[in-house]
Amino acid sequence: MSSHVTDERPSAASERPQHEQGRLLKRRRILLASSASVLVVAAAIFWSFRSTPPKTPSSELNQQSRRAGVRVTGATVALRQQAIVAPMLEGQQLGSLTITKLTAGGTRVHKGDLLVAFDRQAQMRTFIDKQDDYQKLANQAVQEQAKEDAARAKDETEIQQAESDLSKAQLEMQKVELLSRIDAEKARQTLEKAKATFQQLRATFALKRKAAHSTVRLVEIQRDRARQVMEHARANAESMEIKTPIDGVVVLNTIWKQGKMGQVQDGDQVQAGVTFMQVVDPSSMQVRASVNQEDFLSLRFGDAAQIHLDAYPNLVFPGKLVEMAPIARGGDFSNKLRSFAVVFSIGGTDPTLMPDLSAAVDVTLTTQVAGAGAF
Repeated sequence: MSSHVTDERPSAASERPQHEQGRLLKRRRILLASSASVLVVAAAIFWSFRSTPPKTPSSELNQQSRRAGVRVTGATVALRQQAIVAPMLEGQQLGSLTITKLTAGGTRVHKGDLLVAFDRQAQMRTFIDKQDDYQKLANQAVQEQAKEDAARAKDETEIQQAESDLSKAQLEMQKVELLSRIDAEKARQTLEKAKATFQQLRATFALKRKAAHSTVRLVEIQRDRARQVMEHARANAESMEIKTPIDGVVVLNTIWKQGKMGQVQDGDQVQAGVTFMQVVDPSSMQVRASVNQEDFLSLRFGDAAQIHLDAYPNLVFPGKLVEMAPIARGGDFSNKLRSFAVVFSIGGTDPTLMPDLSAAVDVTLTTQVAGAGAF
């Protein structure tokens, strides 16, 4: 019995180490698999945190913004300006006017200063001639009126005399019974003659007055016409000198003259009614530009801007968006491409800042991040 027991113990002792080694090997495999899984999960979590941006609440997302810029191009304009037009003479057809004195472009002028003077010798000669004619016709009208007054007084005297003769003839007829036949006949003839003379004088008196009034009135019309021409000539002579209506800087326009385009000079001829000069106030300048429909949606009133002049690259002016057109206009090549007119105010002044200069405007605007408007 004991020998049997002693025979089994060595076999159990020899099998026990192999069993423990299998268990240890299995544990190692499990630990390796677990470590690999942990590394995979950690790598996935790290990659997800790196590739996915942090989420923010919708309230914070609506307030989040980024700074962006838009460049537009346009031209400078003066907020206050006055066009100077060659005068159109009264009573005359359109013609050419010769410049005798001209203020140079870029000159700073004050209200009331002389800008340009045209040759006015013809108007002054017309004024002097018509002034002489007016004086002559005025004297002639006075003389005709004096003649009429004298003729009227004479006619009135004759009527009074005829009336007196008629009264005497009527008194003579009252005593016709006491007169002889011959004297009675003479008295009747005298009465008839007195009546006829009185009636004739009264009838012709009104006709004479009308004729005399017509003569005087004709001279007065000629006198008034001469005075009107004289006043026109004086007004034309005064309009030959143009003075500035506002304080500002003189800007000469480019016009068609003598078969070519150019600015006017002393001695040039300008057609009446042509705008050849402007007086602008450089202290209040603007830039008018055009913005496409995509950039227009990003603009807001009051957006700050920097204004660059193409002619003077070193000059930079601060600006601000002050006007935005509510209605778009079609493009030059397609109506599907729409644009809006905008106006920027210019801060500061410079002697070179003049109208009609091409300008580039860099607008600094605030645009919402995509999706920021969704709640």
